[in-house]
Amino acid sequence: MRLSQMLFVTLREDPAEAEIPSHKLLLRAGYIRRIGSGIYAYLPLMWRVLKKVSQIVREEMDATGAQECLLPQLQPADLWRESGRWDTYTQAEGIMFAMTDRQQRELGLGPTHEEVITTIAKDMIRSYRQLPLHLYQIQTKFRDEIRPRFGLMRGREFIMKDGYSFHTNEESLKKTYQDMAQAYSNMLRRSGLQFRAVDADSGAIGGSGSQEFMVLAEAGEDEVLYTEDGQYAANVEKAVSMPADAEPSPFATFEKRETPGTETIDKLCKFLKCSPTQVVKNVLYQAVYDNGMTVLVLVSIRGDQDVNQVKLLNELTKLAGNYQAKTVLFLTVPDAEAQRKWAAKSLPLGYMAPDVADDYIAGSKQVNSKFLRLVDRTAVELTNFVTGSNESGYHVVGANWDKEFPLPATVVGVRTAKKGDRAVHNPEQTLQSARGIEVGHIFQLGTKYSQAMGATYTSEQGEEMPFVMGCYGVGVSRLAQSAVEQSYDKDGIIWPVAIAPYHAIISIPNISDAQQVEVAEKLYAELNQSGIETLLDDRDERAGVKFKDADLIGIPYRIVPGRSLKAGKVEVVERATHKSHEILIDEVNSTLKQWIEAAIN
Repeated sequence: MRLSQMLFVTLREDPAEAEIPSHKLLLRAGYIRRIGSGIYAYLPLMWRVLKKVSQIVREEMDATGAQECLLPQLQPADLWRESGRWDTYTQAEGIMFAMTDRQQRELGLGPTHEEVITTIAKDMIRSYRQLPLHLYQIQTKFRDEIRPRFGLMRGREFIMKDGYSFHTNEESLKKTYQDMAQAYSNMLRRSGLQFRAVDADSGAIGGSGSQEFMVLAEAGEDEVLYTEDGQYAANVEKAVSMPADAEPSPFATFEKRETPGTETIDKLCKFLKCSPTQVVKNVLYQAVYDNGMTVLVLVSIRGDQDVNQVKLLNELTKLAGNYQAKTVLFLTVPDAEAQRKWAAKSLPLGYMAPDVADDYIAGSKQVNSKFLRLVDRTAVELTNFVTGSNESGYHVVGANWDKEFPLPATVVGVRTAKKGDRAVHNPEQTLQSARGIEVGHIFQLGTKYSQAMGATYTSEQGEEMPFVMGCYGVGVSRLAQSAVEQSYDKDGIIWPVAIAPYHAIISIPNISDAQQVEVAEKLYAELNQSGIETLLDDRDERAGVKFKDADLIGIPYRIVPGRSLKAGKVEVVERATHKSHEILIDEVNSTLKQWIEAAIN
């Protein structure tokens, strides 16, 4: 492609809307253009990158025996109601674009396709002889993000590969799950990315086990906790660990003490000269279930620990049946406005005890009249601990469970694992931390969707059995931007060779020089003919502008037919290292071919 004929506009300044380096660079280099909030056009250079990523994904998926199809973006609400997810996706998470057609039928733009694919399997797969089956697609998906950010990282429209497998049993599912773990690792390795596979929470997709694939980058939204021995890695939402041992309490007897201005653990521990490991803090949450019931949740946890809201949400979802509900729509720390809707009297915030009385709640049909009391495992073994007194300005010391305070009946593990904690698999290993960008996620769904939607097959014994399912997603557009976030410098993007829009760019320093133009045209034709994808910068611009643009857009190799032409050579500059080589014109093709093959393989 000749740059003079291409839709190619670069910016010298960072766009005001962009927050992270990859977003800034993709806009500056003319790869994407913002059309609306979280909505971007993929311009010619970006589309070439996306096609290369998609091709790698296709090849790895096809190699496992998966079959490509294309599913509708527009999905009937009735399918989502069958699975029980319509309210979750349109109200709780609120990420589905929902609409009504002219016949007043409700529809959604698909953020995911479990319901559609399960319906297809239900209609078309009759016998165990048709299983296992694995279908996938590369499709545009939609999410109504509250705060779209970071360009293609958290957009409202994005390209994704999602695949779904159907099995007769868990053993068959686990084999495909392992095949996908290997295929995803291959995809990221072939794309030239540094990554880590980690244990993850299944979230709204559901199922038993799941694994995320994280591209390592400082700007990653997710925190990854791992051990140096390579035996453990997990997203912080899922990670488990052994906390530091609690220090012995200095308080031998139970008493109430005045502790003014100690609403936080730090202030309290300084005032009482004690360790936060000796404190039981009581954290209030407000859960709203899908039947409209509000439940006030009091979590008692050791003072040096934090509640992991994802783990808490999972525990509350397990308890949904106690409130005649199926799932949690919202989980928040209630602010003053929220409290006014259900509080019978002002709560002693910052000074609550595990036994704060239920009469603080003005119960109603929509508000449960009792606190749901949970205790984290870190607090269960504490003795002579410090906690609130249910009176502002006062705490109690030397308290014990089942003496001064009843131990809550429901013991949970909802603490947030953190860097420096001891590993569960080997206490001699401590957790390390890294930032990551989630680009892939695989799930063992089990029978969650098939049971809900009545999707069955006839077994060898003639029984109607629900499909055992798996689900596997890769963010194609997200992966492309994560590559930029992982690899750039002050001059611009440094694309991995495998997914760069072009392998090489020929920058003619002076288009008025007939010899430079002749050599450039010769190399341009020869390289493209031999399979080396090459751009020709034939614009009437200064050499400095061309070199800056070549660095900005990140093409792996820049060829300059300049001063070295007198010796029958051209300059070839490696984008990643800025290393310059003078190569004979007749050897450019073979040299680049060798470098490209080495980089890709």
